[in-house]
Amino acid sequence: MISYGGGVFRLSTAHTSYWFRTTPYGHLEHIYYGARLDDDEPIEPLLFKRTAEVGSSVLYDEKDNLYCLDVLPLEWSAMGKGDFRHAPMECRMPDGSFVCDLTYAAHSITADARPMEALPCAHGEAETLCVTLRDALLQLELRLYYTVFSDCDVLCRRAELQNDSAAPLTIRSLMSGMVDLPDENYSLLTLSGGWIKEAHARTAPLPYGLFVNESATGASSNRRNPAFALCAPGCTEETGRVFGFNLFYSGNHYAGIERGEGGLVRVMQGVNPTAFSWTLKQGESYETPQMAFTFSNEGCNGMRAHFHDFIHAHVIPEAWRDKERPVLYNNWEACFFQFSQGRLLRLAKQAKRLGAELFVLDDGWFGARDSDKAGLGDYTVNRKKLPRGLNALAARIKRLGMDFGLWFEPEMCNPDSDLFRAHPEYAVQIPGRKPSLGRSQLVLDLTSADVRDYIVNSVRGILDSADIKYVKWDMNRHMSDMYGRTLDDQGEFFHRYTLGLYDILRRIFCDKPDILLESCSSGGNRFDLGMLCFSPQIWASDDTDPVERLAIQGGLSCFYPPSTMGAHVSLSPHQQTLRQTPLNTRFCVSCFGALGYELDLRFLTRAEKAEIKKQIAFYKQHRRTLQFGRFRALDGRKPNQRHWQSTARDGAEVIAGFFQTGTGAAQNGDVLPLADLDADARYRVETKAQPLFISGFGALVNHILPVRLHPNGFVLRTLNSFYTLPDCVERYTGTGRLLMQGIRLNTPFMGTNYTAQTRLLGDYGANLYIITKE
Repeated sequence: MISYGGGVFRLSTAHTSYWFRTTPYGHLEHIYYGARLDDDEPIEPLLFKRTAEVGSSVLYDEKDNLYCLDVLPLEWSAMGKGDFRHAPMECRMPDGSFVCDLTYAAHSITADARPMEALPCAHGEAETLCVTLRDALLQLELRLYYTVFSDCDVLCRRAELQNDSAAPLTIRSLMSGMVDLPDENYSLLTLSGGWIKEAHARTAPLPYGLFVNESATGASSNRRNPAFALCAPGCTEETGRVFGFNLFYSGNHYAGIERGEGGLVRVMQGVNPTAFSWTLKQGESYETPQMAFTFSNEGCNGMRAHFHDFIHAHVIPEAWRDKERPVLYNNWEACFFQFSQGRLLRLAKQAKRLGAELFVLDDGWFGARDSDKAGLGDYTVNRKKLPRGLNALAARIKRLGMDFGLWFEPEMCNPDSDLFRAHPEYAVQIPGRKPSLGRSQLVLDLTSADVRDYIVNSVRGILDSADIKYVKWDMNRHMSDMYGRTLDDQGEFFHRYTLGLYDILRRIFCDKPDILLESCSSGGNRFDLGMLCFSPQIWASDDTDPVERLAIQGGLSCFYPPSTMGAHVSLSPHQQTLRQTPLNTRFCVSCFGALGYELDLRFLTRAEKAEIKKQIAFYKQHRRTLQFGRFRALDGRKPNQRHWQSTARDGAEVIAGFFQTGTGAAQNGDVLPLADLDADARYRVETKAQPLFISGFGALVNHILPVRLHPNGFVLRTLNSFYTLPDCVERYTGTGRLLMQGIRLNTPFMGTNYTAQTRLLGDYGANLYIITKE
């Protein structure tokens, strides 16, 4: 709800309030953001008090020695009128200076989300406030949009700058939004990392000065995700004050968080100003991406709930809203580039018997694509590998009872490709300069209309040629040699590229809503709200080691729901770490996401295949809870353990995950933390049954056998292929109030003795617990 009166704007969601006002001089002063307040409350107790002159300051008006922009909590600021903090805009103005003075001119309130034409943004039921600021001298107008999504306690902001002067204006930086919050001695939570170690949650005290969270790779990047949070002292997963921020943008992003000496923290977010410039002629305007933010006084899990609900209801394409994601099998790790139609069909038959619903053919199906050094950019089906083409393969997969999916990397080309030989000008390269390669490939120039047309026509041609229900859209390198041959100002390149990408995705998929698009960029190099507007799920990382995935998926979960995370079970030891992990653990982690399997099925024992079949059946039974339930990360009592929980929307069941990332000798008892239960209802708790594979015990099996056997001998190898041992299964009942005190679990293995009641987790063990309301 949005209301206005007496110069005060009050924006309200179900549980939060956001207030600001116009000052007597027309600037927008921030008053309050936090827990919900009644709209009829007076603002005076919350106002910043101007009762003493600030030394060494520049007065806005010489007649008022108490009005200084440098100390006010503001909603927007500009350069040159006395505010020396980090500015959300930097422009060479029509008069040649960098100074402007934007003050209130008008506002409007509409009952919609005010969609944008070129940039993706949130949709659905909402209210939008548009506040217009003007600089009359420069004939400059800035429109600030505030969109309120009351149902999920999320607000969105964006800005639109219009030049009405006859002289041009050049934008060097224009943020989507800015706000000055009271300094609460925050810690800053960011998601950082790199390839195969994306989205690790890092928390550190916010220092004085300016902290920058940015990407300059051409994508939102695996180095610094756009999302971040400010956590007040004492904030935990379950309790405390936290402000979360994110951005609808898939290119170079920027966030500046400035802690000053005046008791305020300035937060701004938008397009990265590095290598950016954009000129506006008379009558032209520029719109920023949308910024999303929320407040919770229920810790990081409260922030999770707001952002997860927001993404499910207002970001994901409507055709996939609340629609369960299929269990897929991807052939990549089984085949790489070397496959035939016969081999694919043999894999598909096995995958179907295990319960897979979607068969995905990854890289290598087109052109001279026998390695990553050739063929990208071409779309001719490789008839040596697929003599009857994609249509015949898709039809065979369909007859097996599965849908068919296909991998693309449309934004790239190899120099060794028919496309590059015919159109070298399509690639991003600077005239006269040898371009740098990444993964033996060049980036295609999405700023050029003819390149975009080529990609759209080529991809749509393939999609129209066969019954394809899923697309994996990859992008496997960072950008270099930035140059657009059709651009007059190369400072527009990065942003024009991102706009070109959105244009391509819109033209390919908007009239094909039933195709499930999974975005990928060397894993999680482009995991952001902008891509989620087109792609209901994103491949979170090329790292499928479950111990690493605990950090990756756990970090992403702070801002993105599990349904958006592609998570696959692969073979062990893992390609990325050489770590050996149990099949059970690989599933337990992957099931908190969009589940897939990516392994060579020929290398599985009969016992492993039987277990995977049970895993998929379990996932299908509880899929709605795992994909769309209320996800929480819970604080554990041991540093080597992690705890996840997903609660069904109707509260009827909870799936809790217990993960151990290392062990030691003589471990003491463990506790399963639980939350979000109905205190007065009664529940049943039961461990998901899972097997212990004999090979995992090596020569230790001789401690329980009447005869001694070689651990790598024929007898034990044969037994391991067909038989498993049961792991400990525990059962409890009680009220929600009782269980939320924490369940004391059976004793883990402590170096001696073993019974059916002993929990055998080892270094990388995991258990799932099903909690059902009676």
